[in-house]
Amino acid sequence: MTSTETRPTRIRRRANPRADRSAGPGQNDHLRVPYITRRIPAYDLLGDDALDRIEAAADRILAEIGIELRDDAEAMQLYRDAGAQVRQDSPSRWRITFEPGMLREVLSTAPARFTQFARNPANNVEIGGDAMVFAPAYGSPFVMDLDRGRRYGTIADFESLVKLGQSSPWLHHSGGTICEPTDVPVNKRHLDMVLAHIRYSDRAFLGSITAPERAADSIEMCRILFGEGFVDANCVIMGNFNTTSPLVLDGVTTAGIRTYAAANQGSIHLPFLLGGAVAPVTMAGAVAQCLAESMASAALTQLVRPGAPAIIAGFLTSMAMRSGSPTFGTPEPALGSLVMGQLARRLNLPLRCAGNFSTSKAPDGQAMQQAMMSMMSAVQGGAHYILHAAGFVDGLLSMSYEKFVMDCDLCGALHAYLAGFEVNDETLGIDALAQFGPGEHLFGTDHTLRHYQKAYWDSALNDDRTHETWSETGSEDAAIRANRRWKQVLADYEAPPLDPGLDEALRDFVARRKAAMEDAWY
Repeated sequence: MTSTETRPTRIRRRANPRADRSAGPGQNDHLRVPYITRRIPAYDLLGDDALDRIEAAADRILAEIGIELRDDAEAMQLYRDAGAQVRQDSPSRWRITFEPGMLREVLSTAPARFTQFARNPANNVEIGGDAMVFAPAYGSPFVMDLDRGRRYGTIADFESLVKLGQSSPWLHHSGGTICEPTDVPVNKRHLDMVLAHIRYSDRAFLGSITAPERAADSIEMCRILFGEGFVDANCVIMGNFNTTSPLVLDGVTTAGIRTYAAANQGSIHLPFLLGGAVAPVTMAGAVAQCLAESMASAALTQLVRPGAPAIIAGFLTSMAMRSGSPTFGTPEPALGSLVMGQLARRLNLPLRCAGNFSTSKAPDGQAMQQAMMSMMSAVQGGAHYILHAAGFVDGLLSMSYEKFVMDCDLCGALHAYLAGFEVNDETLGIDALAQFGPGEHLFGTDHTLRHYQKAYWDSALNDDRTHETWSETGSEDAAIRANRRWKQVLADYEAPPLDPGLDEALRDFVARRKAAMEDAWY
């Protein structure tokens, strides 16, 4: 779903080569891509009979229990006009039920794959099909690092994290609210965040969703950047929308969804399901609820503007049943993510799920063990857009600078993993064994010399030396190495070029919008 309309030449810029070099060893250069094209199959956990039962359960939820819609009469009318049954429970609350199959029919106009354009065309991303996109974590009020500890995020932190993301070739997307800049008024911080994404990154990004007027501001800034006609014809920004589980769509959410869809921009439709609190503790039940909520939310985009990009999503979490605390990176939600991938393929829609989740309070072994569990489920399940790919700790309450670069390193390894490997006469390497014969090492064979530079993923953070060498040089653990790493990346950072006229126009828009409203801190 793209346009052949010519983009303004003033935003065509080459990627920053110095930022690219910050990734580390050159052996990985061949893996650098604007988005991943997966060359390994997604994993099908359940058979057709089980998937049929989950879909039937989602249909029952939608037909017998329904979705409660709050404070958005326009959205209510759109659902009603499409054939949904509407019962008014109060002046601003409606219970909406859907006949089995209705939402699938509505969603049939949504694209199975689409392009989100970046201001640097080399960084355009494809979402859907065999494409996979990694983006940083989203929404943390706190940030942390080894030097300053845990603290509220600021706009300076936000800008630094955008720069870290831009500097990593293993992320493809700038993300959205990488942290909450709590030193900026609530009603104005969306302007600073969107401006930071535009100025400090030349990748695609997410806009504001916290109020419909903030969504409109985000889109308007993109019209300044790309041109109004280009934005109307192409996806250049997306919003990440949460349902209010269980089974509620509030008016702020639906008005935001309508704003993005009316402008032909993308949206992600995400139930945040905490098992035992707002979803069944059994994973089959949670997945059925997730499917129902995500379809009901995503369908609104097609009722506003058929063909508008929409991504279904699943954020499945478990809970410590003795304390009631959320848990992340556990095996049961990982299995749920695999099944969400199967259901998305049945719907022929792009999927967002999982990420490098962790409840650890530090960039330690727990953090990476939990992260690997959840991230691999997204990768194996066939997710197309993976938010929270870098920095997520503390149950999403904090963004860790150290874990950010540790996660980016893992994302780089996943580039190699998802590329698979070829089987042919050259890769079978019989000549490597034959050249010197039995009992001889292969370091000097022609085959080794032809392939050694690209043979294996080479981490920018791991210490693979002997214990003796490691201990003699300071015995640094991964967190210490990561601390040094993010500081060096920021020291080396150079902003990607931005046309001065566009920069001035965007700054002027932000200044005018801020001047038009009083500060609000809640």
